[in-house]
This record gives sequence, structure tokens and C-alpha cells, in this order.
Amino acid sequence: MKKILVIHGPNLDLLGKREVEIYGKCTIDDINKEIQKLAASIGFECEIFQSNHEGDIVARIGSTTADGILINPAAYTHTSVAIRDAFSAKNIPAVEIHLSNIYAREEFRHKSLIAPVVTGQISGFGKASYALGLRALAEIINEKR
Repeated sequence: MKKILVIHGPNLDLLGKREVEIYGKCTIDDINKEIQKLAASIGFECEIFQSNHEGDIVARIGSTTADGILINPAAYTHTSVAIRDAFSAKNIPAVEIHLSNIYAREEFRHKSLIAPVVTGQISGFGKASYALGLRALAEIINEKR
């Protein structure tokens, strides 16, 4: 079975509790259940990983045997050369997603270091960003086979 690694970056374990006016009331557990259900319905296995630590995310990208990666790098979007380099080295299909529209927020959030080295980016659709990203990634993986 084809496999997708889903990575949730820093502070996403606090979804539903922090800044609900930006990120909504949905928790990470709610999102994970929806991701697993959608993945199964389109013929994919999904491994889900969350970390507040950059090095753990870099290591997980490097060690994955998944066919593709769906990542919400959160604050690391704008700061992590290490995560960017991990994607460059891994060279598998990947989609960057964000719950909020990062381009409608503070100026420092407008630059993604990750976007240039992944297949695509989806932002601003709340929890639906995950489903949109997962569907897009699955289509890309299926086209490669």
C-alpha cells in the first residue's frame, strides 16, 4: 500500500486551544482522524508525526520510507533552512500546508523557506487544507507509478 507521512510542526499540538480566531476550534486529534479516514478512502496508509523540535522533524523526513510527505511546518516555515535542506536531500513528492493564509498575516510569515523545495503549497482553508493537500499529494504519487 502506498504511504504518506504527515508532519505537524511546532505548537500544532495546541490546536483548538490557542488562537482559535486564527486556527479554529479543531484539535490535532480531530484533524488526524479526518486525515486517516480520507487516506484510507483513497487507498493510502498514513503515518502521522508531530514535533515541536526542528531536529526531530529533519530526522523524520530523512528516515521516511513513505511515498510522499504532507507537512505543516508551522513557524519553521519561515525559519528552517534545516527542514528545507532535508526536503532537498530526500527528493520525494511533498506538499506544504497551512491552516491560515500566511500571505494575509504578518509580513514575516509571507516568506516560506520550504515552498521552493516541495511540490506545492496550500494555505488558508483551515482544516480543509490538510484534505486538499492530501488529495493533491495522492494524485501526484499515483501519477508517478
